[in-house]
Amino acid sequence: MSVRPAFHLAVPVDDLGRARAFYGGVLGLAEGRSAPSWVDWNFHGHQVVTHLVPGARAEAGRNPVDGHEVPVPHFGLVLDVAGFHELAGRLRAAGTEFVIEPYQRFAGEPGEQWTMFLHDPAGNALEFKAFRDESQLFAI
Repeated sequence: MSVRPAFHLAVPVDDLGRARAFYGGVLGLAEGRSAPSWVDWNFHGHQVVTHLVPGARAEAGRNPVDGHEVPVPHFGLVLDVAGFHELAGRLRAAGTEFVIEPYQRFAGEPGEQWTMFLHDPAGNALEFKAFRDESQLFAI
C-alpha cells in the first residue's frame, strides 16, 4: 500500500505518436492501457492519461515567479536531486527546449530546490523539481 495516494490526471494531446515518443521515449515512462484515442502512462506510480483532442492547446497563461514566466497550468513531479539531474540530462540529450532551464532556487534557505519547466509536444507544461531536503516541501 502506498504511503501517498496516487493521483490521476488527463491531459489533451493532438498526436498520440508524438505523445508516445515524449512520455515513453524521452521521459521513459511505462505505457499502460490504451485505445485509439488515449494512452495511460505510469508517471512514477501516478496515472497520467494523454487523450487525443485535435487542435487543443493546453497553456492558459503565465505567472511571474523568481523573475521567470511560469506557464499555467502545469504539472510534474518532485524527484530526488540525483533523479532531477539525470532527467535534465536526458531532456537535454533529446533536444528538449526548456521554458525555464534547470536552476536552483532558495540556495541555503528553507525550501532550497532545483526546478525546470518544459512543454510536451502538445503544449502541456510540466515542472520537475527536487528539494535538498524533501521535508521542506511546504516550508514557509
